[in-house]
Amino acid sequence: MALRPVQVNMKALDDSALGRFWAEALDRSISSEGPGVTNVEPVGGPVWPDPAVFYVDVVAVPEPKTNTKNRVHLDLATTSAAHQAELVARLRSLGATPADVGQGNVPWTVLADPEGNEFCVLEPREIYRDTGPIAAVVVDCADPRVMARFWGEAVDWTLHEVTDDQAVMRSAEGAGPYLEFLRTPDVKTVPDRVHLDLLPYPGDDKAAEVARLRTLGATDLDLGQGDVPWTCLADPEDHEFCVLAP
Repeated sequence: MALRPVQVNMKALDDSALGRFWAEALDRSISSEGPGVTNVEPVGGPVWPDPAVFYVDVVAVPEPKTNTKNRVHLDLATTSAAHQAELVARLRSLGATPADVGQGNVPWTVLADPEGNEFCVLEPREIYRDTGPIAAVVVDCADPRVMARFWGEAVDWTLHEVTDDQAVMRSAEGAGPYLEFLRTPDVKTVPDRVHLDLLPYPGDDKAAEVARLRTLGATDLDLGQGDVPWTCLADPEDHEFCVLAP
């Protein structure tokens, strides 16, 4: 039994507007499965699920983002210094703004989307040459080794690196973005604005998968979701995530 990370879920005051921003940012199209939900997916329609394509679901909520930095963000890949500069300029024309998260003098550019969600446009890096537009989904944490133990058992991705400062995972197929857990001094003070969604494999028992996650250290989470087909959980450092119905 195993689960696959398949998408990032973003909360938004205006899911349609933020969905359009991320569709333009990632060169993708948008669709909607219902009011208040905008799906950012590959041009030409979904190929769900595909490890080479990490999806973005934008979901409407009534609360705006606080000034607290998100604990989960996207890193975008570039292929050259010129590409990085062009992408930053294009994103700013779409409504992104410079963001200061204490990064200092670094070769990447930190921006915030139109609703304040931080993300990075990376300088060219060989490791991200084949990831597609999303280089990595980055999760702030206190202990990358704890995260590696939990997430290494929770999902079927390959663990590439574990140190005191970071843990790095990627799909076993070697496709799509990396999942990176970076040590930071921040602690959770507000509900997560951005979180991961996991999907069981066809034929797997979702309830059994959820039970397995609880034995690994996940805890149940009540976000007021009511009777829904997905299950909301939190990992050992309280990062929210959902297990979707197969």
